[in-house]
Amino acid sequence: MKHLYPNHRALLLVALLALPLALMGCKDKKASATTANSATTQQGQPSSAHAAPAATVPATATPAATAAKFDGHSSAGNKGKGAKGKETAAPKTAYRAGEDPDFAAKKGWPVKYPAPLPGSILPQKRIVAYYGNPLSKRMGALGEYQKDDMLQRLKREAAKWQAADPSHPVQPALHLIAVVAQGEPGKAGLYRMVMPDKIINDVYSWAKSINAIMFIDIQTGHDNIRNVLPRFEWILKNPDVHLGIDPEFNLIKSGKKPGTKIGTYDAADINYASNYLKDLVKKYNLPPKVFIVHRFTRNGVTNSRNIQLRPEVQIVMNMDGWGAPWLKRDSYKDYVVAEPVEFTGFKLFYHNDTKKGDPLLTPKEVLMLNPKPLYIQYQ
Repeated sequence: MKHLYPNHRALLLVALLALPLALMGCKDKKASATTANSATTQQGQPSSAHAAPAATVPATATPAATAAKFDGHSSAGNKGKGAKGKETAAPKTAYRAGEDPDFAAKKGWPVKYPAPLPGSILPQKRIVAYYGNPLSKRMGALGEYQKDDMLQRLKREAAKWQAADPSHPVQPALHLIAVVAQGEPGKAGLYRMVMPDKIINDVYSWAKSINAIMFIDIQTGHDNIRNVLPRFEWILKNPDVHLGIDPEFNLIKSGKKPGTKIGTYDAADINYASNYLKDLVKKYNLPPKVFIVHRFTRNGVTNSRNIQLRPEVQIVMNMDGWGAPWLKRDSYKDYVVAEPVEFTGFKLFYHNDTKKGDPLLTPKEVLMLNPKPLYIQYQ
């Protein structure tokens, strides 16, 4: 169902969205030298950690992920001759967290997934997306920059990734937060704000102008994904519109306000959304949908072994955390590589990743991860 807002309510939304939201610095406790011992499947995906909105308007931020040390996993090398002619083991390669092919293989990568159907984006291409909401400069690159400038910036980032890995053509994307978690209950009492159809259509037109695809991202607050997702059939029925869901802002189970606690999705919720997308693909004779699930904590996704893979839906577990390069690699290793699903993604924060003086990871550095992420998101 479409919900078109009159001009004065649109102005009210803009005013609300201009209000600052408090960021929550969430830490996921874990032993520095241990790794997740969960599901095992494989395919180059990222790690994540973002902050949550706390007051009244769309503002997705990103709490810090977990702290951990570089991983010292190594792979066996070839044997060589010592000074006295005895065979000695060649020096082992030292990998940073998230880069070790032996660790990835042990966890189940590469993953066995359904053969890609005609029109599939993954794994042939790599998606490079700008994330955010045009009504807020604090939620990501999509809204931080004026439209034309933003689209040019996205094109430049896409070109960098194309140069770093010519074997994977880059598919640019705009990733719109279409349902924004709120720190206040609102009229519906559900701690979430649904964007007007006009905003969604505006962003869709921007994407089409540069041959980009679009993602509808949902932060449910206290609403249920089963109630929220169907209202977007009108836009998801387009072949170039895909889906993202954010466990951080799904707080039905805890009953807490967004921004005060990190939420979670179970495999059952993810399977529901995946099945819904599958039905849309069949109903409208569409190419497969890409389905992004953000993650940066152990409990952000539960029972990941039970996530069902379907040829009509390509699932990406996206490392969504911010922080220093070592921290992002560590989160990728523990929450994405260690619990394989299908494909992987990696989120880069222009401001939060660099606010303590750390450099933003380059495409070349991210491509050292194993498996290599096929979805890249800039906030």
